[in-house]
Amino acid sequence: MSTPHRARLWHVPHLARILWRFGRSAPWLPRVRSRRTDLAVMARITRRGWVQLIRDGRGPAAFIARDGALIHALYVNPRARRRGLGRSLLHDAKLGSARLELFVAEANRPARAFYAAEGFCEVARSNGARNDEKLPEIHMIWHSAPNPGSDPRSTVQ
Repeated sequence: MSTPHRARLWHVPHLARILWRFGRSAPWLPRVRSRRTDLAVMARITRRGWVQLIRDGRGPAAFIARDGALIHALYVNPRARRRGLGRSLLHDAKLGSARLELFVAEANRPARAFYAAEGFCEVARSNGARNDEKLPEIHMIWHSAPNPGSDPRSTVQ
């Protein structure tokens, strides 16, 4: 399996196609941005260095967009699902982090189950007023295991 590496601007059209394929496969997800806007946002976050991707024999197959501890997006191309690519991206993000957080649409049950299996815990729910799609969402947080001998009460629960 390929290892995650930093996305470059020439990857943006491929990454956007992964995003759009997910949108087509999720009937509960309204389309609220134009493709041009999606491309501009993807280019902006790629320039900032937030995007890591994994390639397979056919090109970019999965990506994660992360600013520090906040994961903004994690998508796997439908042709590459069930091969551990999303898990690899998430594990790579965990390596240098004491804590990660994300917001997942309440309607996205597979993603919620995936994050729970990866150790993320639900900490809050919202009505979606803060996201573009205005969909109810769940705030989830992952904490790395405390160091041996550290006080577990010192971490946010």
